[in-house]
Amino acid sequence: MKINKSEATFSSIVGIGAKLKKQSEEEGLEYLFLNRGVNAVCTIDLTQVIASIDFNSTRIQVYPPNQGLPELRNAIKEHYFLGQSSAENISIVAGGMSGLDLTVQCLRLNTLYFARYYWGSYAKLAKIRGVDTETYDDLAQLVKLAQEQKIDENTAVVICDPNNPTGAKLDDNFLLKSIRQLDEHGVTVIFDSPYRYVFNSDKDDLFSQLARLEHVIITESFSKSMGLSGQRIGFIHSQNKEFNAELNIRILYNMNGVNAFAQELVFQLLSTAVGKKAVQEFRQRTQTDIRKNLIFLMENGLLADELYEGKEPVGIFAVVNKTEEELLKYRIGSVSMDYFCKEKTVQTHALSRICLSVPHQQFLTFFRKLPAPHMADNSY
Repeated sequence: MKINKSEATFSSIVGIGAKLKKQSEEEGLEYLFLNRGVNAVCTIDLTQVIASIDFNSTRIQVYPPNQGLPELRNAIKEHYFLGQSSAENISIVAGGMSGLDLTVQCLRLNTLYFARYYWGSYAKLAKIRGVDTETYDDLAQLVKLAQEQKIDENTAVVICDPNNPTGAKLDDNFLLKSIRQLDEHGVTVIFDSPYRYVFNSDKDDLFSQLARLEHVIITESFSKSMGLSGQRIGFIHSQNKEFNAELNIRILYNMNGVNAFAQELVFQLLSTAVGKKAVQEFRQRTQTDIRKNLIFLMENGLLADELYEGKEPVGIFAVVNKTEEELLKYRIGSVSMDYFCKEKTVQTHALSRICLSVPHQQFLTFFRKLPAPHMADNSY
């Protein structure tokens, strides 16, 4: 048979994880798997939430509505958009990556822009869909390009904030001002921020402000903010009716709706007292240990400070000034920054991305063994 090859390569991060797991099993030694991108401080306790779901209901046992359960879309409207949008602007998709891919499919693009340090899947999705890619150093550069009409409606810009891989967070006022300027010039902005709600409260109004902008598409996942990576569920928001109509068609023929149990689970987490409590407890424990791990890196000179000028290191990722090979000597899994940029350099090879979302005491057990410029013997 003849294969229609995408020419995209398999994820290097997945390969690193498989290698580390094999080494751990062969040596019989514990490894700290910070190469992964999931919250692992704790799991979300779903015991009471699941007890309240009727698995025999038709909501679970029939095909779900193509655009998603109306109750869930309304709950998302209230929770993420403070009621200041319409449920008709929201479509349920099978996770963040699915949402990004569907978005790129729906847009007629020449070029997709993303940050200088970026999640590799952005480039691979673009390649599969036949879209050229470019990178930007900062949002000011993008706004200037838009003002000079060097980027236009045939261009889309991906903004990931807090950033993957650096975990750097821009000031919200600057972020919103820049996106408004891009919107005014007809540049499509894909706002992909799956880490924001790990750290922000339910009163966060950024999404409700972005929802008013004509050329902004929000892709969101419940994997990070609720610890539901295994459920593969997220949503897309756009006020553009033509985009939503095409998206609805592609959801139908791509997945025929999203898993009804996952939808019901997220609905319960967003709308019931026991669900909200489970989410709050998960986020609080996760935030606490991420912050402790980040402070340890900063106090011991392990954070790659040059990547955080004018930005706040937040997480769930951070970049450290150790190579992937150096960390591996101490059984710490990481991913070289070579994998998060277009061109590998001496600088990128000297740095590694790690996930901070692991129990603080476990983090200390491994990192206290690392040689560092001024290692402190601290416990938080």
